[in-house]
Amino acid sequence: MTHRIQRLNSLFRHEISELLQRQVKDPRLGSFVTVTEVSISPDLKYARIFVSHIGSEEEKQKTLSALASASSFFRRELTRRLRLRRIPELSFQWDDSIERGVHLLKLIDQVTTDNTTNQRSG
Repeated sequence: MTHRIQRLNSLFRHEISELLQRQVKDPRLGSFVTVTEVSISPDLKYARIFVSHIGSEEEKQKTLSALASASSFFRRELTRRLRLRRIPELSFQWDDSIERGVHLLKLIDQVTTDNTTNQRSG
């Protein structure tokens, strides 16, 4: 990945996070939607925005639906804020890395607890 793409990924992540906090008023989004990562294609035509939000599966779907319907708003605001020739098409995707991390920590705790119990009894 080029340095320019990395800078753009970081810039887009920051700008979209700002827009979510200060501009977007969609009740389907609730609060605490986090932009975890942005991945822009090398030709700058597409950008995948990974988001995370703690909630049920239904809330996740509502969140993704709301973000998809607001993608034209995001592109318009990014055009206004950034001086780029082209603003990529935005697609929002769920980032489940936090949930996977929590699951792994639970498994590690379980194994650690099992080992401690086995050592005491043995």
